Amino acid sequence: MSRRTLVVLLTAAAALALGACGSSNSSGGSATKTVTLVTHDSFAISKPVMRAFTRQTGWKVRILKNGDAGVALNQVILTKNAPLGDVMFGVDNTFLTRALSENVFARYRAAGIEAIPRALRLDPTNHATPIDFGDVCVNADRKYFSEHHLEIPKTLDDLTQSQYRDLLVVENPATSSPGLAFVAATVARFGTAWPQYWDRLRANGVKAVDGWEQAYNGEFSGAGGGKGDRPLVVSYASSPPAEVYFADPPPTTAPTVSLDDTCFRQVEFAGVLRGAAHPDGARALVDFMLTRRFQSDMPLQMFVNPAVPGTPLPAVFTKFATIPADPFTLSPARIGHDRAGWIDEWTARVLR
Repeated sequence: MSRRTLVVLLTAAAALALGACGSSNSSGGSATKTVTLVTHDSFAISKPVMRAFTRQTGWKVRILKNGDAGVALNQVILTKNAPLGDVMFGVDNTFLTRALSENVFARYRAAGIEAIPRALRLDPTNHATPIDFGDVCVNADRKYFSEHHLEIPKTLDDLTQSQYRDLLVVENPATSSPGLAFVAATVARFGTAWPQYWDRLRANGVKAVDGWEQAYNGEFSGAGGGKGDRPLVVSYASSPPAEVYFADPPPTTAPTVSLDDTCFRQVEFAGVLRGAAHPDGARALVDFMLTRRFQSDMPLQMFVNPAVPGTPLPAVFTKFATIPADPFTLSPARIGHDRAGWIDEWTARVLR
């Protein structure tokens, strides 16, 4: 996600568990085969779930993390003639066309794909399988707005009003997945006039930083006690339940709220890498990612929504997370065609 996930908030114990299940047995200590999953730094899944995969299939999983989603994809592209692993997880719809045009995935129709809503099945060629979705949204610090007797903004247009001057922090779309998703939201909302919208945001004191962690944990006033002084930040619709889940003791009301009318829908995909050393294991892992066991584990590991409808959600999600009824969307083809131009235009207008 750079990712729209909040795994940077996970406990050290969870990280250690992931490392344990990601260890390779290639030294010969076991007859169990190993499949390598290439992914971004925000990937996390629980140790019992990975053990279940090994019991069911005989394959152990080695996790190979390669930075944020964009960096991980770049590494896969650069090494596509000698693949780093067998499966890649974490390409989202803002980078999907790049992965497909670079031909890094082998065609594979995953078991269980029929259950995935068509709105998430953005690759009709069956090279990339949708695994989860989430929404990049502006989040607000409730306490700040209450103390300042200021109404929380609701829409993208509201963010340009003078009462919200110097309150918003965003991420650079050249270096951040949520930053790019938020630019895409403004394109979807304002069409060809999106650059002028950013002119208005800049005139209203928007602050741009490189990535999500700097924005949310450094500049935002509502993150885990409020280290920054900006009460509006580009983050995720899953940020409010994360704030509750990691608080001690957990509050009865989420300290932050996501603004539904600012959200852009992100979908994450997995694919079997072309030329994989272990294609059978790779296909088995992609299939497993669509099972209830894996899907139900994702919300509290990566703070994303399962792609398979009907997957049980934890109480903190059902109570504190909202799924926008009508998020902004753009086709992968449109994003792929215009992405570089958006970044250049944004850079010229916002960072000048």
